[in-house]
Amino acid sequence: MNIDMIRAAAQRIQGHARRTPILTSPFLDEIAGRRVFVKAECLQHTGSFKFRGGWSAVSALTDNALKTGVIAFSSGNHAQGVALAAREHNTPAVIVMPSDAPAVKIANTRALGAEVVLYDRGTEDRDEIGARLANEKGLTLIKPFDEPQVIAGQGTCGLEIAEDMAGLGVTQADVAVCCGGGGLTSGIALALAAEAPGLRVRPAEPEGFDDVTRSLASGQIERNTRLSGSLCDAIITPQPGDLTFPIMQTHCGPGIVVSEDECLRAMALAFERLRIVVEPGGAAALAAALFHPGTFEGDAVIAVATGGNVDAAVFAKALETLS
Repeated sequence: MNIDMIRAAAQRIQGHARRTPILTSPFLDEIAGRRVFVKAECLQHTGSFKFRGGWSAVSALTDNALKTGVIAFSSGNHAQGVALAAREHNTPAVIVMPSDAPAVKIANTRALGAEVVLYDRGTEDRDEIGARLANEKGLTLIKPFDEPQVIAGQGTCGLEIAEDMAGLGVTQADVAVCCGGGGLTSGIALALAAEAPGLRVRPAEPEGFDDVTRSLASGQIERNTRLSGSLCDAIITPQPGDLTFPIMQTHCGPGIVVSEDECLRAMALAFERLRIVVEPGGAAALAAALFHPGTFEGDAVIAVATGGNVDAAVFAKALETLS
């Protein structure tokens, strides 16, 4: 995994992925006590950064692999990213999803033409299901984060951050990234190490599911004791990836742990002040920037709003925090 793979992915993805904007608000700056720059990946195709990795992985397949089809497992955002990329490449897609994933994510994945296979994340192993179906049907498995071409695709977000922040004159800052298995976090970290070494990535995770934060602190891969039970479903994974963890060890600063309430408040503020819709897991980085100011240094922080695929009821719950 290296910067050349990320640059190659950027070439393949050009004209297909959106270049998402950097948004600011003086009201958010006041809360955080420093300038806050929000990279709005919730405005990406399928509502999250996952389209980048999906397109990168599918576009790198051989013609024979494209004819057979792809399979992925995901709570929803990777599912939709791969499903759309597969549809655009005219290749079949099977997506293994937890039965408790947000209904909007399951519905959207099916609407994009993928076959959805549901499983119980508390009692069944998605890796085993995915590997078995891939073997039975001859499908190419596209892992959600521990896959080189997926990491490369997510890293294109980091290339954009480096270029945009240079244009804004920001060369020293922490970059808070919502972190599950570490595909986006490690991809952005690799890109910034090469293009903007003064920008340091900081993984942001929800309480009770802080495997990356604990792993970075201990120096070895740590597992979560639970695999469900958080509003931040988009960034709940068993543990960091074998590929992503060494990259994060080398290039990331300490992790930051946020509460569900802080994520809901960040969602509400993102809507009120930036007019964007962010899901709970996609708001973890902004929550870290706004409500954990002591963990950052300098006069600026960049927060990646990673996804906006939220059910109406959860979004309404977030907006209640404004009253």
